[in-house]
Amino acid sequence: MAAPPEASHLITLGRITALGLHSEDEAAVLPRLLGELIAHFHASSGSISLLNPDTGRLEIEAQSGLPDDYREVALRLGQGVTGWVAFHGRPQLVPDVARDQRYVRIRPTAQAEIAAPMEDNGQVLGVVSLDSDTPGAFTEADLQLLVRFTTEITAVLQRLWQLGHLKSKARQLETLITTGQSLVAKLQPQELFDTLTRDARHVLSARACALYLHDPAAGTLRFGALTSAHATPVPNETFPLDACAFAGAVHTRRPVTFSNIRSPEFRDLPDLPHDPSLHSVLALPLLFEGEVLGVLAIFTDRPHRFDNDEKRLCAALASLGAVALQNSRLYTRVFQSEDSLRKNERLTTLGLLAAEIAHEIRNPLTVLKLLHGGLGLDFAEDDPRRTDMRVIGDKLDQLEAIVTRVLNFAKAPTSLHARCSLAEIIQDTFVLIRLKLAQSKITLRFDPPSRPFVVEGHQGQLQQVLLNLILNAMQAMPDGGTITLTLDALLLESGAVAILDLTDTGTGIPDAIRERIFDSFLSGRPGGTGLGLAIAKRVLLSHYGDIVLVNSSPSGTTLRLTLPLV
Repeated sequence: MAAPPEASHLITLGRITALGLHSEDEAAVLPRLLGELIAHFHASSGSISLLNPDTGRLEIEAQSGLPDDYREVALRLGQGVTGWVAFHGRPQLVPDVARDQRYVRIRPTAQAEIAAPMEDNGQVLGVVSLDSDTPGAFTEADLQLLVRFTTEITAVLQRLWQLGHLKSKARQLETLITTGQSLVAKLQPQELFDTLTRDARHVLSARACALYLHDPAAGTLRFGALTSAHATPVPNETFPLDACAFAGAVHTRRPVTFSNIRSPEFRDLPDLPHDPSLHSVLALPLLFEGEVLGVLAIFTDRPHRFDNDEKRLCAALASLGAVALQNSRLYTRVFQSEDSLRKNERLTTLGLLAAEIAHEIRNPLTVLKLLHGGLGLDFAEDDPRRTDMRVIGDKLDQLEAIVTRVLNFAKAPTSLHARCSLAEIIQDTFVLIRLKLAQSKITLRFDPPSRPFVVEGHQGQLQQVLLNLILNAMQAMPDGGTITLTLDALLLESGAVAILDLTDTGTGIPDAIRERIFDSFLSGRPGGTGLGLAIAKRVLLSHYGDIVLVNSSPSGTTLRLTLPLV
C-alpha cells in the first residue's frame, strides 16, 4: 500500500535532513540530495547549481541525466530559467519549455522544468532545477513542495559549509600556533625565510608564497625566499621599490590584493615570480614597530577573492614573521657584539701584558740610571768613552720614556669616568644577551631595586665585566639553568658600597683552581684564555672596588662584586 502524499513528503524531507547529519563531504552529499528529488518527483534529469562569487555565474555542482559536456554550461544571472530564478529569487514552473524563450536547451528531449532558489537571508546561493521529458509533468503543488525541499537542502549545505569552515579555521589556527613556535626557534635568516613561506602557503593551500626583504635606505625590494607547488627559480636580484607590484604594501603598510596578475599591466613587473600559472595574490607587509621589514606574497593558481578572515589570518602570520625576522637580526648583532667583545678582550689582555712587562722593566731600569749617574766618571773631551757615557745616558732616558708611555696608555682615562646607574648597566647588559640566554635555555633573574645605586666609573668597562661574568656562567651550564643577580648596599667604614651577587646553577669551579681563579692565564675550560676574571679583577680594582668568590659547589657558584656608591 502506497504511503499518503503528505507522509511521502515527510519521508523525503527526513532523508534530506539525514544526509546532512551522516556525512561531512559536500561533494558526496549533493548527488544524493539531487537523487532524492529526482526520485520523489519522477524527474528525467536535474541539477544543483551554486553561484560562484568570483565569476558571478551559476556553476553546476551536481547533476543527473545531463550530457557529458554539462560542465561547459555556466549561466549568467538572468540567463535561462535557472539564471532567471537566481536573479529574481523566485521559483518557476515551466509546463512546456518550447514556449518559454528563457529556456536554454541542454537536453533535446526535455519538455517541462521546475526550479527553486537556494536562499539565505534574502541572498541567493544557488538554484535547484528538475526537468521532465513529459509536457506538463509538474504542477504548482510540485513547485511549492520543491521550494520546501530546497529550503532544507540549503540548510543542509550551510551546515556542511559551516562545519568545513570551522575545520578549516581550526587547521589554520593550529598551523598559526605551530608556525609561531617554529619561527621563534629559527635564528638563521634563510631557514627562517623558507619556514615562513612554506607555512604561509600551507595556511591558504596556495600555489606559491614569496618573501621580499625591504631596504628603506636604498628604496629596494629583494627576493628572500619562494616556496611553490612546482619548482620555480628564485632570482637573486634587487629591484627598485617603485618598479615593483608590491610597492603599495610597503607604502600603505596594509595588505594589498590583485585578482589577476596575468593581465598585461603586470607583465613586466620584476618582482613577480616567473610562473605563468599564478593568478591572484595577497601581499602583506612585515611590520615591526612601524618599520616595514619586507613583504609576504601569497599566490593562487585560479581567480580568488581573499576574504577578511584570510587577510586577518595571513596578517597574523606576517606579524609573527616580522618579529622572528627582527629577533634573527638582533641575534646576529649579539654574536657580532660578542665577537667584538672577545677581540677587545684580547686587545685589553695585550695592553695589560704590556703594562706588566713595562712595570717589571721599570725597576731594573731605575737601578741602572741610579748606578750610571753615581759613577761620577768624567772623561776628557777627546776621550771616546765620554761620548759612550753620553749615549748610554740618552738611551736610558729613552727607555724610561717608553716605559712611562706604555704604563700611561694602559691606564683607564679618568676623563671617561662618569656617574651611572648600576641597575641600568645590568639591564642594558640583559638586552645584549637575552637571545643567547633563550637559545641556551637559561633564565636570568634580576629584581631592580627601589632606590638608585649610582657609582662613578667607566660604563663600558663595567658592562664588559658583567657581560664576561654572565658568559662564563652560561658556559658552566651547557644544559640550561638559572642566573640570579642580587643588588644591595652595605655601609663600611670607608663609606657605602654596592654589593652585586651573581649566582649560577652550573657545575662549579674545580677545587684545584678555586684559590687562583683571578690569576692571569688560568682557565678552567678548553680554549679559554684564563684572562676574563683577571681582567674583571683589574677593572674593579681600578674603580676602587673588588670581585671575590663567595662560594662554589657542584650545584652552582656565587661571585660578589663591590663598588663604592656615590
